[in-house]
Amino acid sequence: MKLSYLTTLTLCGALTLTGCETTTINKQDVGALTGGVLGGVLGNQVHGSGRTAAIIGGTLAGALIGGSIGKTMDDVDKMKVNQTLESTPTNQTSAWTNPDSGTTYQVTPTKTYSREQGGSLQPCREFTTTALIGGKKQEIYGTACRQADGSWKTIQ
Repeated sequence: MKLSYLTTLTLCGALTLTGCETTTINKQDVGALTGGVLGGVLGNQVHGSGRTAAIIGGTLAGALIGGSIGKTMDDVDKMKVNQTLESTPTNQTSAWTNPDSGTTYQVTPTKTYSREQGGSLQPCREFTTTALIGGKKQEIYGTACRQADGSWKTIQ
C-alpha cells in the first residue's frame, strides 16, 4: 500500500510539473518525469517525520533537474548515451561536449543485469548522467533496457 501511494504521489508531482498543454511528449517532459520519479523514490528513503516533505521535495527537485537535462539533449547526445549503454563497461564514464549547445555530458553505467521480457532475457543497465548546463552541474540516475531494435529505452 505504501509503495502504491508513493508511486501515485511521485507520478502526480512529476506530471504536474511537465504540464498538459500538448499531447506530444518532448525530451524535456521525459527528463522531468524520469527525474521526478527518481527524486520521489530517493525521498522515500528518508525515515521519520520529514519523510513526506522529502518525497515531495525529491520529486520536485528531480523533475526540475531531469527536465533541464532532457531539454538540452539533442539527437546526437541521445545517440552517444545509447553507445555508452551498449559498449562502455560498468563504472567507466563516457564524456562529451555538444558543440552546438556547449553542454558537457558524462554518462556512467553503474550496474548491468538482465530481466525477463516476453519470454527472453533483456539486457538492462542502471546509469548516472551528469550534465554541465550553463555552468551548473546537474545529475540524474536512471535505468535503461535494450529494445529489440538495439536502441536503449529508459524504464526508470
